[in-house]
Amino acid sequence: MIMELDDLKQSWKEKTIQKPTNKSIMELIQHKSYGPVAALKRSYRKQIVVMLLMPFILLFTNLQDISKPLSSVMYWSYVVFCLGMIAMAVNNYVIAGRMQRMDVLLKENIEQQITLLETRMKWTIIGLRLALLFFIVLAEVLPYFQHFRMLDKWHSLSVFIRFGFYAALIILQYFISPLVLQRKFGRHLNSLKELAGEL
Repeated sequence: MIMELDDLKQSWKEKTIQKPTNKSIMELIQHKSYGPVAALKRSYRKQIVVMLLMPFILLFTNLQDISKPLSSVMYWSYVVFCLGMIAMAVNNYVIAGRMQRMDVLLKENIEQQITLLETRMKWTIIGLRLALLFFIVLAEVLPYFQHFRMLDKWHSLSVFIRFGFYAALIILQYFISPLVLQRKFGRHLNSLKELAGEL
């Protein structure tokens, strides 16, 4: 009786730790509502919405004199930056969607899309760093061509304070950007890599 009970426990344990089948993995990857691809696509959609709203939020904060941001090189540069981020997110969304295609079940296809998204995430980090440097240069150069109250106030501060702030911002972005992107997108890509490895 005890032996039978032990055998029953053992067989139950083996069933509970069974590896997922290829079919169940593909169902998880291709599911529209849950799973790592669905989560990844939601993150890209959120990024698109946020980047679409940001220029309008900036305009809303300047409603008392809307002509100022509309005539500012800084504002339009930021609009171009947001459009670039939207274009990148839309493209990433399309790439992620390729993994959910029912007609393509190959492991190589999924791994290829994951590698492409990981590469694009690295490009995003580089792009964000270059964008920050561009806006720093613009903040320093623009007051010589256009006068805005905020920039004039900023330039009334000591050069050491301004450049100390820039240095702190660059260092902060250097460490924070990869962590944020990893949390938003990287963890889902890691989950997909694990699932692809089990196919």
